[in-house]
Amino acid sequence: MKKILITMFTLATAVLADAQVNVNNELKSLIGQSFSYFPKVKEVENTITTAQEKLALTQLNKSPDITGDASYAFVQPKIVVPINGTDIQFAPVHNFNGAVNATYPLFDFGRLQANINRSKDDLAYAKHNVEYVKAQLAYQVATVYYNIVYLKKAMGIQDSVLNFLNENKKIVESQLKNGTALKIDLLNIQASIDNEENRKVDLQNNLQKQLNLLEYTTGTKQSTGKSFDFDINLTDANSALGTAQTSNLDFVLAKDRIKQAQSDLEITKLADKPTVGLKGAAGIKNGYLPYISDMRFNYTAGVALSIPIYNGGKNKQQQKLQRNIIKQNELAVETLSSTYKKDIEQALTDIATNLDRIKNTQGQTEQAQSAQVLATNRLKSGTGTNLEITNASTNVQRAALTKLQYEYQLCLAKLELTRLIGYQYW
Repeated sequence: MKKILITMFTLATAVLADAQVNVNNELKSLIGQSFSYFPKVKEVENTITTAQEKLALTQLNKSPDITGDASYAFVQPKIVVPINGTDIQFAPVHNFNGAVNATYPLFDFGRLQANINRSKDDLAYAKHNVEYVKAQLAYQVATVYYNIVYLKKAMGIQDSVLNFLNENKKIVESQLKNGTALKIDLLNIQASIDNEENRKVDLQNNLQKQLNLLEYTTGTKQSTGKSFDFDINLTDANSALGTAQTSNLDFVLAKDRIKQAQSDLEITKLADKPTVGLKGAAGIKNGYLPYISDMRFNYTAGVALSIPIYNGGKNKQQQKLQRNIIKQNELAVETLSSTYKKDIEQALTDIATNLDRIKNTQGQTEQAQSAQVLATNRLKSGTGTNLEITNASTNVQRAALTKLQYEYQLCLAKLELTRLIGYQYW
């Protein structure tokens, strides 16, 4: 525990001006390949096009609306007024009308601009959401990549164990022929070999699953990675959190949601403002005295004013609702900050712990290897037993796998810290 605290103190005194990440070119290539292959990326990229179309549609509301109308009406009874003994018809029986109508919004007191701003917020959110999906996909690909590295290394350890056991099996077989070993010794060592073969089969099965996941995300099963070479400059939790609050897409999207809610509030505030527009029409119709059946050109032009008067308090209630939505989104950012601080501290703790573990396993590995050599020599000289060989092999395997697991966990912890900070290492 003391060593862990010392290491954590060392990490806490580190300063991160700009996050720097070391990542190999193959992993970068696989991540870039996943962006063009994985269907989810194409799906969210299409939301950008949708948001752009929505913005264009909103901006078109500043354009005039022009419509064409045509109508016919048969009117009975005829509108006739007797004047000086003569029936004067004031309206035709067959009414024809054709016109082109135009309306143009002149003043809306910022209502249109507020809706345009809201559409721009949606577009920004869509773009950031694409980056968010890419960041999640990159993390998934990197995790699978280093899972494959781990499983390949673990299989290498299994191969070395099997080679060691098979070599000792030959020694036992030779001793059995010479009468210095028993049949049970050979059976025991064969049982150990079978157990290790089964472990290797399990590793191969897990490796194939990871290769399948790699193909699912990138379209390829090829991975030549051989080491846990992912690295990041370490920092203290507060500095990392500050970087995350500006770089991590979770925070960016949360701030986008606040801005969207603020834009909705602005739109709601303008709902009780009047609108002023121009209206005009031009066309032909009949019904004009004294020749009511003749089609004549006509036009109109004017200004229209619309003033909201009363809506039962709906607008005030809508504003109250929007303010509460803004507050809810702001509280969500605070919750996100608290969660990320906890996760960052945990990642730093994992890094410190695994660094100490790796250091401590060095001596264990050397001792297990020395014991294995000694057991082999004793077996060759006829003073050792199969049990000693099996135990020595198990101890070497356990020490090697333990060190490998700590290296693997260290790599994943650094990968997690990078994800939390929001550094785009691809």
